[in-house]
Amino acid sequence: MAMPALEVQPLTAAGGLAPTGAKDRIFQLDVLRGWAILGILAVNAIAFAWPFEVMMSEAPPPGATSPADLIGLWVVDVFFHDKFRTLFSMLFGVSIFLVGGEKTDEARGVLLWRRLLWLGLFGILHGVVLWYGDILFHYAYCGLLMMLMRSWSARRLLWVGGGVTLLWALIAAVAAWGMANLPAEVVAQMEAGRPPSSPELIAEAVATYRAGWPGGLLENIKVWATFQLMASPFLIPVTVPLMMLGLGLFKSGYLHGRAPLWTYVLVILIGGANLAALAIWGWQDTMAGEADSTRGLAAAAGGMAFLITLFYASVLILLVRFGLRPLVAWLAPVGRMAFTNYLTQTLIMVTLYYGPWGPMWMGEHGPARMWMVVGAVWAAQIVWSPLWLSVFSMGPFEWVWRCLTYGRWVRLRR
Repeated sequence: MAMPALEVQPLTAAGGLAPTGAKDRIFQLDVLRGWAILGILAVNAIAFAWPFEVMMSEAPPPGATSPADLIGLWVVDVFFHDKFRTLFSMLFGVSIFLVGGEKTDEARGVLLWRRLLWLGLFGILHGVVLWYGDILFHYAYCGLLMMLMRSWSARRLLWVGGGVTLLWALIAAVAAWGMANLPAEVVAQMEAGRPPSSPELIAEAVATYRAGWPGGLLENIKVWATFQLMASPFLIPVTVPLMMLGLGLFKSGYLHGRAPLWTYVLVILIGGANLAALAIWGWQDTMAGEADSTRGLAAAAGGMAFLITLFYASVLILLVRFGLRPLVAWLAPVGRMAFTNYLTQTLIMVTLYYGPWGPMWMGEHGPARMWMVVGAVWAAQIVWSPLWLSVFSMGPFEWVWRCLTYGRWVRLRR
């Protein structure tokens, strides 16, 4: 349930965005953004293909018991889940500074306000009309808070943002391990208090979506409103520190590849160790079915997901730093059109799974078949992004957003 970090551009002295072109971009940010937009689809796919009741049950979709389905779930949980929401938040913090500049720059501050307010409207429309998992609206109001910290020094941003992020990760890891080791009678009482999520309820929700609109639309609105009221506000203390951490890494030169080499090596070693542990323990849990064979170790490793995010980012940055740009250059066009690619992912998945104009595959695909869809969308976006940018200077949704922000037409063709 996440979105890509916003497209960012250098600004002119007058406070306007500079002309868009490859030379105006920060290559590493485009690569990270492209990596993020492709990865998030793997996480969101199940939320398009199955109703919210499956998400709440924290169990595989009904019938997802084949070896291929179990492997598909394991891949998502280990390599994707929570790693890309973290990366999006970090890159969003960078965009707040690149668009809004210092707090003393009133012209750029006004521009940023308008940009975020339009983003909030995009988010409301996206969530209500298409998909309850929208996070654009959440990022819009978190961005308004992040505006207050955009002039902080790199050191302060890293200490505060990184410290709070690490604290939340430790709490998540300890809580996950503790929950897995509670006495059996306590677990039984907690399970009894959980809202029911039976196959019948899931089947009923699937039928509602597949009946078409207005039933499916009303169901989506209900879930979106519930998420906004019950969950999204409580993510603010998690999201804003991640934005601060991202901006701190940017201001320190880390995201440019200019930090000391040993810092990247250290992050890669720590994050890679966490990823390896999560992969091994997660595989044990997956193969054991519902039994927690690792007694919370897999869940605890998953709670430290931001370390894996930093591992991914560090590897990509070092590939650029050591002259291996061709290995990651294919990600940059996808990242330059991240906003468009995120929204088109929604349009494609809604069309396939529950849009009344599509084949209505809601509730039919297990994780293995969903991976086939995800792979096809990846291929399409990897191909279409550079083709579009060979003619136009930005993605179509980026162009609409920029025109609305400025209140005038902005040139689109290169």
